[in-house]
Amino acid sequence: MDKRLIAERFAKARGTYDREARVQQQVAENMMRLVCQYAGDETARFRKVVEFGCGTGSYSALLLHTLKPETLLLNDLCPEMEECVDGLRHPQEPSGGQVRFVAGDAEELDFPEGTDLMTSCSTLQWFTGPAAFFARCHRFLRPGGILAFSTFGPENMREIHRLTGHGLNYLTRPEVESLLAPHFDLLHSSEAIVSLPFADPLAVLRHLKLTGVTGTEKRVWTRGRLQAFCEAYTRQFGRADGNVTLTYHPIYIIAKNKES
Repeated sequence: MDKRLIAERFAKARGTYDREARVQQQVAENMMRLVCQYAGDETARFRKVVEFGCGTGSYSALLLHTLKPETLLLNDLCPEMEECVDGLRHPQEPSGGQVRFVAGDAEELDFPEGTDLMTSCSTLQWFTGPAAFFARCHRFLRPGGILAFSTFGPENMREIHRLTGHGLNYLTRPEVESLLAPHFDLLHSSEAIVSLPFADPLAVLRHLKLTGVTGTEKRVWTRGRLQAFCEAYTRQFGRADGNVTLTYHPIYIIAKNKES
């Protein structure tokens, strides 16, 4: 996986992401609700919070305003995302503690030990070694600390994969749970299928470009390839109302760190 290319695509889309990423915004809101529901009394102890893969900061704002941690460390692969979360670091009306941004690959960074909550939305599917990352989270979190994240499952963007053979190698929910098991006790696990309507296949491609999720696609869209793609997409995934669909498959996980 070319993380340089991934960072480049997301950086280019940072100005349009919030407008286009409807499902990701819903996922962030669901994630915040689940954290409050399943972490229970632990939320009062979330003084030190880390968000990896913060992107443009929509989930970051929910974390800050809902949990009001003493420290919120925001991380993203793209250094350019710092400008997107700058308003959280320098708010006109303070709603939480100190907010800091660190750019870099979350799979390689050392986060503060003794962290109370490590969390993320719509990021883990880009990781190359989730099992190793979970082991590192176990080290960074305090005993009983919470790891809460959403990722995407195998049905995600199934239309694109079926037509192009291209896409991420998504983990199933049981596979994610299995990777967590050595270091975490599962508190919550769920998944959903969300089907978004678009006017035509070109609108689907535009949506993907404006959200930056084309980060692994390197082939050039020639006129012939584009026409064949659009015809096949309409034929296979057209709806009775004339729209076409794009599928998202969010997975939600909340787990408690085991004693070392």
